[in-house]
Amino acid sequence: MRILQVFNRYVHMGGEEKSVDRIYRHLGERHEMGRCFFESKEWLDPGAPGKFGQLRRTFYNHESRERFTKAVEKFHPDVALFHNVYPVGSPSLYHAAQTLGVPVIQYMHNFRPFSISGTLYANGVFPEEALRGDFRREVQAGVWQGSRLKSAIMAMVLRRLHRSGWLQSVKAWVCISEFLRDKLVHGAGLPAEHVFALRHSWDVMPNPVATDDRGYYLFLARLVDVKGVTTLLRAWDILREKLGANTPHLWIGGEGPLENEVRTAVAKHQDIHHLGLIESAQKTEVLRHCRAMLAPSLWWEPLGLVTYEAYDYAKPMLAAASGGLTETVQHGKTGLLHEPGNEAALAEDVMRLEAMSAEERRTMGAAGRQWLLENTGVRQWQDAFDEVLEKVRSGLRSST
Repeated sequence: MRILQVFNRYVHMGGEEKSVDRIYRHLGERHEMGRCFFESKEWLDPGAPGKFGQLRRTFYNHESRERFTKAVEKFHPDVALFHNVYPVGSPSLYHAAQTLGVPVIQYMHNFRPFSISGTLYANGVFPEEALRGDFRREVQAGVWQGSRLKSAIMAMVLRRLHRSGWLQSVKAWVCISEFLRDKLVHGAGLPAEHVFALRHSWDVMPNPVATDDRGYYLFLARLVDVKGVTTLLRAWDILREKLGANTPHLWIGGEGPLENEVRTAVAKHQDIHHLGLIESAQKTEVLRHCRAMLAPSLWWEPLGLVTYEAYDYAKPMLAAASGGLTETVQHGKTGLLHEPGNEAALAEDVMRLEAMSAEERRTMGAAGRQWLLENTGVRQWQDAFDEVLEKVRSGLRSST
């Protein structure tokens, strides 16, 4: 089939961008792929629309619709594969797809368009009413870029989209975990027959690099509240009280709004290190030598690809029992799960791992790698996605 991939890149590179690129590569092995991309950075460049112009385009961007229309006319896709379309792409893309008769498969990396920020998390609670279109608590919390005004605007954008009927262009919703699928079916009320769970594939290293355990714990994520940064730092305060000079070191990789909080902790404690944003060779090195990886997320992680990274290097995973993380971390076998936001429970898990022998930790890491090999194969993912394509095609035939 001919598949047009549509994506609005974020200002800051993250896991979703990497997933979108991987999906493109893996689908390209079986199908003819085209791309129609938008860049959030376009609105930061000189000559970008002013604030009012950006606001208007967030609701409906005629220029983006025209760009998408030209891509369709040039590529002639059988289906459009949508990822994030905000803010530059805008809901106009759904309207254009509907008008052009191009069926859409919506890839759900998070909770948007059923949550203003996509996290469905606000001030320590999960405002599940947003799944049904009530965004008031998200607006009050200012979840969109830390602004109540911007959150209110995005709420209006999403309400308009849901009322417009343009989402009828979406013939299938592909969720990256069973957890996310369940929330969309039972929370948002999407028809179950159109919602599919398909965990990400992974290019597993055929021959894992030689690793050794240098005793430190590794956290790699954007430094934002929902990733559990504060929980992490408080857990290390507890460890310091209990273990004193034997407290294991914590290495933190990433950038974001809570960077100052991390730097303050680094200045106070010799066992905490901030690596900044790391990629490629440096990332390989810190993964190779860590004792375990950490994901103390507060929000319902749709999946948590950091688990895949840990398993690829045969490292145990210490994670919050949150969302899709419960589908990838097998407690006591491939890692340990703690109650989200419970720093004492996270500290206990670290101490439990510290009490294990080196062989027990290696066994746990090896079990994670085996899980990765058995559950994230590219061909396995391709077959599952092809089933979605066939169901979309069958549905279109039956409706004509």
